Amino acid sequence: MALNQQEIQNLNKQFKGISPEEIISWAIQHGKTPVVTTNFRPYEVAILHATTKVDNSIPVIWCDTGYNTPQTYKHAEELISRLELNIKLYVPKQTSSHRDAVMGIPHIDDPKHAIFTEQVKLEPFRRAMEEHRPDVWFTNLRKGQTAHRDSLDVLSLSKDGVLKVSPFYHWSDTQLDTYLQEHGLPNEHKYFDPTKVLENRECGLHT
Repeated sequence: MALNQQEIQNLNKQFKGISPEEIISWAIQHGKTPVVTTNFRPYEVAILHATTKVDNSIPVIWCDTGYNTPQTYKHAEELISRLELNIKLYVPKQTSSHRDAVMGIPHIDDPKHAIFTEQVKLEPFRRAMEEHRPDVWFTNLRKGQTAHRDSLDVLSLSKDGVLKVSPFYHWSDTQLDTYLQEHGLPNEHKYFDPTKVLENRECGLHT
């Protein structure tokens, strides 16, 4: 779906106050090859539930770093089964045991951290996007998560020109808690991202 910045800006004005389901329906109707990405972090269940309600066959790309907590893996398995997700799993080319032996998890100030991030997240993500070649990419980005994400909106363009759609962009944790409660959906907060370390730090997928 080819949109210029002015069209995106106009649509973002229209989409303020519109329900996530309506935004998702619009994007799926106008797109040809939509995907949704997830890492099963807290509140990811909202975007997974909302997108699959509109299209239960949509590919759900999960780039698993191999360093998730046991709670996250159990949460992921529960959601895959419960929501009948069309999961497309991508993992690093190196096992975590191999990497632990030669590198471990470098500190963010260590030059090796860039190599680590490339191995466990960026390379698998590029591989996934090259294989699926989406024109619409659903994410659960929200305002207030990082300084960079504060500069985005419901619709934005990725660096490769893919239309990113973040239907819950203007939602608070409290609003999402209500959404989860209304739909009887589980959440999981024991999540760890070895590439970010700090909650307000970008890992590179959205910059």
